[in-house]
Amino acid sequence: MSEKSIPAVEAKGLCRRYGRSWALVDVDLRAEAGQAILLAGRNGSGKSTLLRVLAGALKPDRGALLVNGVDGLRDRQALRQRVALLGHASYTYDALSALQNLQVVARMLGRPSGRRDLLPLLEEVGIDSRADDPVHAYSAGMRRRLAFARLLLQDPDIVLLDEPYAQLDPPGFRFVDTLIPRLTAAGKTVIVASHHLEEGARLCHVGLALERGRLAWKGLASELPSSFGGLSIPGQVA
Repeated sequence: MSEKSIPAVEAKGLCRRYGRSWALVDVDLRAEAGQAILLAGRNGSGKSTLLRVLAGALKPDRGALLVNGVDGLRDRQALRQRVALLGHASYTYDALSALQNLQVVARMLGRPSGRRDLLPLLEEVGIDSRADDPVHAYSAGMRRRLAFARLLLQDPDIVLLDEPYAQLDPPGFRFVDTLIPRLTAAGKTVIVASHHLEEGARLCHVGLALERGRLAWKGLASELPSSFGGLSIPGQVA
């Protein structure tokens, strides 16, 4: 990978404040196409806030953000076209079926929305047998799988995963374990915020750790200290 190539994501000096508390303080991040980054840190360290800023869901108080060379803070539409975030909430239409949920998204994106076009996505995430059931009848894990199907339908250049293993059973864990390398092999950039450091170290190339909103460690994901695990920091925001 050439050092002179344009990075998929380049953030410089990102700062974000909630009231009097700083959730992010001068955070720098660079991610290349085809690279997976593990974002670690205890609860309240700023991981979720950073992902939301990178996705365009939050505007930083200070800093710069380039996505494939485009100013993501000025061109929010371009940012949202290139980046997709799978966060804690599923954001599903509960009265609709899983298939209908995907059809809504496909039409918004101008993609084919027929049953034959979308059923393979539900099969890939393991809920095709419940494709026509209303989402309000789904378990939390099934809703999570539907969120993954929507992410795959969006087909973004940059994939942001906030605790992707949350609410999943062992087969769901295995799905995530195969998804991340498949995305990077396709040239996608993947940034994963997770407390599952062992899995993340195995799947990701680079490790970053936040502490009280600041970048506290950077290196190979396989060398990320286990101390950046899941303990909460009182009085801090995520």
